[in-house]
Order: sequence, then structure tokens, then C-alpha cells
Amino acid sequence: MNPVLKLLIEGGQLTTAQMAQIAGLTEAAVNQHLEQLKKDKIFLGWRPVLDLSQEAAAAAAVRAVIEVKITPERGGGFNRLAERIGRFDEVESCYLMSGGFDLLLFVKGSSLHKVASFVSEKLSTIEGVLSTSTHFMLRCYKDQGFLFDQGEMQNTRLNVAP
Repeated sequence: MNPVLKLLIEGGQLTTAQMAQIAGLTEAAVNQHLEQLKKDKIFLGWRPVLDLSQEAAAAAAVRAVIEVKITPERGGGFNRLAERIGRFDEVESCYLMSGGFDLLLFVKGSSLHKVASFVSEKLSTIEGVLSTSTHFMLRCYKDQGFLFDQGEMQNTRLNVAP
């Protein structure tokens, strides 16, 4: 495996200088590897992990997880339909799943109504979509390995009665 790719997967928040030191490469070599990974469309970019619960505009956004059952297309399987669904601006992520449903979508909208409209007017009307099950995210406790501050809950213990 490419040593820089391995560090991107396992290394968390390393700078290019730290990656170079760990991998035994020069910083220029690390940057060259990163450029090649970008060119090969393996490394698609850096993404910050933000706790936006205190930011009014971001906190107002509604996120949902949608389970979708679809009928695979002849000659295209699940891929073409998943690609079509993934092109919607509302869809942040789209995964092919095993189990009781076929696709798992992570969706964002400015309100419950916007997410519901996306499901009823855009998603469920696509030929091949058999059913959807929408779950609204109420609160995020951990994202991409980062625990979010729980305020006073973090430092207090539950009362124990004798």
C-alpha cells in the first residue's frame, strides 16, 4: 500500500511534515504522493470535523438517514440507480448495504419539511425505488472518531440511592 495513503487512513491529523518523518520520506515526496492520490481520485480532499451545535445556521440544518429498497436494473445492478440518487444535492452520502434494505442515504435539508419533500417528491418517485424509511438525527455525540463536548453531563455522576 502507498505509505502516504496508509498514513491518511491510520494517521488521523498528521501534517505532511509528520507524515514524511513517519514514512521515512521527504516532505516533497509526501506532497508528490498526495498529488498522485488526488490524480488517481483516491484522495478526494481534507474534511474537517466540526461540532456545529453552537452555530445557529448549521444547528438549524436537519439531517436524516434514509433506508431505501430498490429493484436492481438489468445490466446495471444497483450502481446506476445509486449513482442517480447520489447526484441529488440533498444526499451527503450513499452506501450499498447488505440486510433488510439496499441503500443507506445520509441527507441534509434546511428543515424537516425540506427533507420530507425530498423523500416524497424526488426520491420515492424514481422508477426502481420500492420503499423508503426515514430516520431524523436528533443529536450527534460522536462523528468520525471525535466525541463532542457533553457539557455538564461529562463531569457529573449519577446519584445513587441507598
